[in-house]
Amino acid sequence: MKFKLPAFLENIESPVEGEVALRKFAAENSAIVVGIDEVGRGPLAGPVVACAAVLKSPDALLTLNDSKKLSRPKREAMFDAVKDACACYAIASASVEEIDEINILEADFLAMRRALQALGFPGLNETAPEIPIEVKGSLKDAANVILNESQRNEGSSNGFPNILIAVDGNLKIDKMPQDIQMPIVKGDGRIASISAASILAKVFRDRYMDKLEEFYPGYGFDKHAGYGTKAHLDAIRRQGFTPAHRKSFHPKSL
Repeated sequence: MKFKLPAFLENIESPVEGEVALRKFAAENSAIVVGIDEVGRGPLAGPVVACAAVLKSPDALLTLNDSKKLSRPKREAMFDAVKDACACYAIASASVEEIDEINILEADFLAMRRALQALGFPGLNETAPEIPIEVKGSLKDAANVILNESQRNEGSSNGFPNILIAVDGNLKIDKMPQDIQMPIVKGDGRIASISAASILAKVFRDRYMDKLEEFYPGYGFDKHAGYGTKAHLDAIRRQGFTPAHRKSFHPKSL
């Protein structure tokens, strides 16, 4: 089943409004909407983290928005509520070593495939990530919640439900069926399930970076999450690089 960006999404800015419209479109094709987003493409240190999420209902959380537009305390306060609002979700990652080996974009895609694999997407055979995957439910579970019996019976021949993968950004996930993916620019502010994935991925990674600060004190990972702030660059100059730093992301000024 091939999906193209419907014209009615072009001018939508509310995540709930966008989710309602996209789910109506998906339901006409007996499909569920899986929102997927990543965090951690730009930092100098730490993993890249991706989340795939399916909301129980379009308006499960009316305050959903792009995680980057929310303060950390706000994201933390929403974390458990977002998880509860999901029919299923999985949070996965790609390590610093994998980022350096295959480049950040491919590592991004790898983390996304790992998340989808954890939800039971067929045909994927990715290795387990360094950080254990956090997962709740499966895509089949979500289909049972969202689709009626007639719609579920219109799934693929192997019994797996039709899905529409709404990917934040302008790229489709590599090494996966391309015709079921719909890239949505600024999707984390336009589609609620992408917003949910954004928040879950961001909080998960922030908490991991807090732990890195305990292992490598003095770098401020708990404050800047590995991004190239002045304080972070000054800490590298004082203390050098750690194993948590990406070798392929060394700034020219260092």
